[in-house]
Amino acid sequence: MDRQKATELARLYVERSNRHVLDEVFPMFDPDATYRSSQFGLFEGLVQIRDMMTGFFATFPDVHWTVDDYRADSDDTASFEFTMRASHAETKQSVERRGLETIIFTEEGLIRHIEVEVAHPG
Repeated sequence: MDRQKATELARLYVERSNRHVLDEVFPMFDPDATYRSSQFGLFEGLVQIRDMMTGFFATFPDVHWTVDDYRADSDDTASFEFTMRASHAETKQSVERRGLETIIFTEEGLIRHIEVEVAHPG
């Protein structure tokens, strides 16, 4: 894999996530992938990641990520700063979060690890 492919795959992951079709998102993951979020913790393997994401999208059914620029950190790693906007399904409270996401891919182009650092104001 090369740097351009890593950024293309990261962009595709965000596009699919923004369309809310998780059946298009899950095949992008290696079965043994890991996902760590500074806000939600560590998830190991596709089953845990699938459960976490399914719950997240149910809680925030209108969630949308805005990304201005994707950058390749290496041949297998891409990162991007994001702004996430959503409304909580039950409380209707608006949520906005900014952060940095890093995605590491396998040689086959599957997601091996996602690292999300949410910026905390002040």
